[in-house]
Amino acid sequence: MDDRSTAPLSKGDVFELLRNQRRRYVLHFLKRDDRPVELGDLAQQIAAWEYDTSLESVTPEQRKRVYTTLQQTHLPKMDEAGILTFDSDHGVVEPTARTRDISVYLEIVPGREFAWRELYLSLGAVSCALVAALWVGIYPLTLLSSTTWAGIIAVTLTVTAVGHIYYERNMRLGHGDQPPELSHGDE
Repeated sequence: MDDRSTAPLSKGDVFELLRNQRRRYVLHFLKRDDRPVELGDLAQQIAAWEYDTSLESVTPEQRKRVYTTLQQTHLPKMDEAGILTFDSDHGVVEPTARTRDISVYLEIVPGREFAWRELYLSLGAVSCALVAALWVGIYPLTLLSSTTWAGIIAVTLTVTAVGHIYYERNMRLGHGDQPPELSHGDE
């Protein structure tokens, strides 16, 4: 096994590699397809994302700009870090185990994150207050049984968790046709 993909990267190295949008686009493309890809196909797709156009509408100049920087700068840097393998002789880019692992850094801190932890804290606080009010016997809460209130709390938490899971899946690299930062308008 290649030492590059087993030696740990520091957080600083990871953030340095991922600070460039083209490198994040490369990761999204590789995670989405999870197979070796021709550099030309990769450049074509990234140019389409960058210029907000279809694959067919990418001009040769746009494709060449992306192709050149990928070939000369971004892919060698990512290959050196073991995030992917880049065969410059054949123009083939392949994901590695680290391709999947490194994307966690992007999924933890999306640009405009909904405050899920605050929502769960609020739901917990309301649930505790409701249970306390039922224990004391505060009217009109006592019009429903404790079992009914427990069901309402359980359903509310379950629906919220399902919403959270759905949101998080849509924010993952490799999910959908576009990278999350394009799909959600983040910078």
